[in-house]
Amino acid sequence: MTARRGPLRALVAVEHSIITAIWHMLTYRVPYQELDGTYFTQRDLERATRRAITALNQRGYTFTLNPLESVA
Repeated sequence: MTARRGPLRALVAVEHSIITAIWHMLTYRVPYQELDGTYFTQRDLERATRRAITALNQRGYTFTLNPLESVA
């Protein structure tokens, strides 16, 4: 976010996230629970796929996506 909006706005965004987390913990009386590194990827798989495709296209790669067969 720093690259897109600047360091001050990024700092305010982080502060807002911290305040929001504290508010939820105090309101619902729950302990802080750290999200793992794959949280956002698992939350919206299509978005993560689109971002990966865009990143590869920007680096000059072309490819075809073929879904894997389900292992059941």
